[in-house]
Amino acid sequence: MSALAKFDDLNRKIALALEGIGLIAMIAMVFITTVDVVGAKLFLRPVFGALDAVMVLQLIAIAFAATITLITGRHIEVEFLATLLPETVQAVVDLVVRIICFALFVALFWYMVVYAHHLQIRMETTPTARVPLHFFAYGAAIAFIPVCLAYLSIIIKCFMRIFKK
Repeated sequence: MSALAKFDDLNRKIALALEGIGLIAMIAMVFITTVDVVGAKLFLRPVFGALDAVMVLQLIAIAFAATITLITGRHIEVEFLATLLPETVQAVVDLVVRIICFALFVALFWYMVVYAHHLQIRMETTPTARVPLHFFAYGAAIAFIPVCLAYLSIIIKCFMRIFKK
């Protein structure tokens, strides 16, 4: 097994663990929303902080599922023009796109850390339940690290595909 394959395997295991956290967040979001609606309509007692919880659970669900979505190829890709190009040109275009995506996620990571620090200094909380928000922003930033690592692996594979020919 090559070093890149071992790296991909480790990153996949991390991504699966993060996906589990995202799945738990999604299930909790559905449960809280259901209890909130039933409580508000039947008993005139909505769940305190339900919107706050759903807000941060959405962040967790999306950020923590990003890596496994990338690794398994479940992101939307539009390739109708690229398939008309020669294979080497396709590989170069793919490389450029992957480098741009990598740069985007590095920037997202960096700005999420800066934003989380800003939230921490300002002691920002959710509107109703007053739960500090910086923990969730730091969590989202950490969840972007495996995405960046996955893009690095993809970029290396693109280079190998280009220079193999």
